Amino acid sequence: MKPKSIVAGAGAAGLLGLGLYVAAPAFAADPAPSASPTAPHARPDKGHPGKGHPFRQAHGARAFRGVHGEATVKRKDGFHLATWQHGKITSVSSGGVTVRSEDGVSWTWAANGDTRVRKDGEKSALKALANGDQVIVAGERSGNTRTARLIRVPKHR
Repeated sequence: MKPKSIVAGAGAAGLLGLGLYVAAPAFAADPAPSASPTAPHARPDKGHPGKGHPFRQAHGARAFRGVHGEATVKRKDGFHLATWQHGKITSVSSGGVTVRSEDGVSWTWAANGDTRVRKDGEKSALKALANGDQVIVAGERSGNTRTARLIRVPKHR
């Protein structure tokens, strides 16, 4: 095998691993960890590589530069297509949101009773979201339908 082929294969495997690392926590029982009451400003990932929420690794959500993606993940009940997207909301309705990524990709995300909305670090509701809000959405796709499990508007700095 040529060295370029090996490097390209390793790079592709690394990107797939990153996609799984980012998408899998969105399906955990509580994808938005709450702060410890004894240490409200402690970072759970500090000093423990690989620990904590993936959007909080390194230097916060800005450290993760992915725009959108999908990965097939295996759970107890079978295989699922985990999806995620960073972008701006272009439309909000009672049934979900449409988000446009920086590269022009626009996906519509359905929301249901299992969808968690977080705005500025607090629990929120779909109706609190507005066009132009910068969001991170994670969920899963079945056929052509993307269902959001988490819609997060990061805190303004």
